[in-house]
Amino acid sequence: MADVLGSVWWMIVSLGVLVTFHEYGHYWVARRCGVKVLRFSVGFGRPLWSRHGRNGTEFAIAAIPLGGYVKMLDERETEVPAGERMAAFNNKRVGQRIAIVAAGPIANLLLCIALLWAMFVIGRQDYSATLGRTTGMAAAAGLASGDRILDVDGRTVATWGEASMALTTAAMDRQDARLRVQDALGNARTRVLPLSSLPAGFDERTVPVQAGLLWQFWLQPAQVDSVVEQSAASGVLRPGDLILAIDGQRVESADQVAPLVQQLGERGGNGMIEVERDGQRLALELRPHRAAAEAGPAAPRWLIGVGFAQGQAPAYDARQQYGPLAALPAAARETARLAGDSLGMMRRMLTGHASVKNISGPITIARVANASAERGLDWFLYFLALLSLSLCIINLLPIPILDGGHLLYYLIELVKGSPLSERAMATGQYLGLALLAGLMGLAFYNDILGLVAR
Repeated sequence: MADVLGSVWWMIVSLGVLVTFHEYGHYWVARRCGVKVLRFSVGFGRPLWSRHGRNGTEFAIAAIPLGGYVKMLDERETEVPAGERMAAFNNKRVGQRIAIVAAGPIANLLLCIALLWAMFVIGRQDYSATLGRTTGMAAAAGLASGDRILDVDGRTVATWGEASMALTTAAMDRQDARLRVQDALGNARTRVLPLSSLPAGFDERTVPVQAGLLWQFWLQPAQVDSVVEQSAASGVLRPGDLILAIDGQRVESADQVAPLVQQLGERGGNGMIEVERDGQRLALELRPHRAAAEAGPAAPRWLIGVGFAQGQAPAYDARQQYGPLAALPAAARETARLAGDSLGMMRRMLTGHASVKNISGPITIARVANASAERGLDWFLYFLALLSLSLCIINLLPIPILDGGHLLYYLIELVKGSPLSERAMATGQYLGLALLAGLMGLAFYNDILGLVAR
């Protein structure tokens, strides 16, 4: 219940901040162009709070916190007194109308840069693109435990998230990825990951795993947390022992212990377990016990009777931080990178190279907002920046009813020398509403599907 309330709260906070900046962009430029603004509303529906400014604008916070609007004086919507006609939006030059409409998305773009600047000044903690274990395709390509990915196809990556995105992009484009890595000894080398050989219809959300890459921070050390009394490990292993190998096979993480114990039990007889205890490496002998008989024809399970601590997040091993001046170009570069990734994903979905499952709705936004807030201010600023940039890009799409649709109308007006007919614009609005309704329905469907899959 706490997660649900937290998700709803942080979504309201996030949308409130982003919508306020977006609408303020429209409002600020409209006022500079001499347009009378009747209402500045954050949210839709009945106002919960409102007041009037000196210039006559009503500022309001409404009940439905899923957007906002700036209502301007316009002869197409209401009768305008003769003395105020020059303050009506529709009577302004087309260049001014373009500036007013574009100001909202531009405000979100500037906010994205400002948020990333603040994030870099504070310093964002993350995990490096260091491999904990490799299997299958990755192991065959020569990638090994301890390798740190430095760049993918010439694109520098500082974190596992950036590396995952670059690998996913290459996989969606059906291209092999050229990786420059640094091994545990500091030696740099190049490896080619044949992502083009992934099967058709692969899950784009798990490309690194399908390629055989497991990030180091995913892997929990095989450090014994508890020992079951009268078990195979009782009197042999102790809490705090770090398991290094079982029957001669190296153990790099806790998830490898059970399969290796199973193999040892099926072989029969005693086996050697190597552990690190108090700084010393020890080789200890034990024999797995067969689990109590279970219903059905399933093969017997073999156990040694140890438990590992669960849910302990490893310490961050990467930090992106700059001084106040250096953070500004870093924020601009990060904004350009995120914009390129977003536009590239849209292009791939339109051409069929990416799944429409990548479209998310308010449920996913709420969950990510809550998770980001729990991780700290640096991650919440990053989430807000990404959401602000997404709002900018979406609003600039040439879909009637969005800012981009209005900009399209005004660009056509510039070319033909006169506004589009009311009928043409109305038709466009209906088409835009239908398209947005379809996109929202798909987003909700993906959200619900994601919840069911959990």
